[in-house]
Amino acid sequence: MASIKVSEKKIRFIQKTLNDLYADPQPPLNHVDHFTLLVSVLLSAQTTDKKVNEITPELFRRAPNPQKMSELPVAEIQKLIRQVGLAPQKAKALSGLAKKLLSDFGGQVPKTREELESLPGVGRKTASVVLAQAFGIPSFPVDTHIHRLSMRWRLSRGKNVLQVEVDLKEHFPEKVWNILHLQIIFYGRQYCGARQCDGTKCTICAWCLAEDSIVSKSKGSKLR
Repeated sequence: MASIKVSEKKIRFIQKTLNDLYADPQPPLNHVDHFTLLVSVLLSAQTTDKKVNEITPELFRRAPNPQKMSELPVAEIQKLIRQVGLAPQKAKALSGLAKKLLSDFGGQVPKTREELESLPGVGRKTASVVLAQAFGIPSFPVDTHIHRLSMRWRLSRGKNVLQVEVDLKEHFPEKVWNILHLQIIFYGRQYCGARQCDGTKCTICAWCLAEDSIVSKSKGSKLR
């Protein structure tokens, strides 16, 4: 599927609006090192960041590193994370992840996408978040907020997160990817939620709708 052509004017407006609102966005998941970040991101699938932050203090007290996590029975891990979605699957993944970190990576979180995605329970989005937030490697993790807003702002027609990621990377310079993905998430939560905005109400949606209408009319007039 071909990427949508997006004007520089729209890109500048989106970036300026987000920079004005979130000049220095911080990762929303509480963590103290690369391992606890990886665990928190894995747990956040189909669960709010708030809930993850509520349950991880006790989990990290019991298992602050791969060695300690690997020593916990899966049933015990599941008990500690029972309040998050998909707890049984995530407990099994955390146990396997910790053991693989020890056996294959010397107990350290790897810093390549291929190695991260080889870990149990780690998909593209989780790997992208860790690359961006732990290692500062330019990535563009796409969650439900980013997918939704990319459609509303007509930045992508992608029906899956990979295509949306490809489109966004094409529209925005690499140097802003890591901060921009956080800014869009925070904007989606605060101003442009699934029920808060129908694609016309919030500042960016309204501006994009008006701009796209102007561009569309301009193109139409040239055809006459």
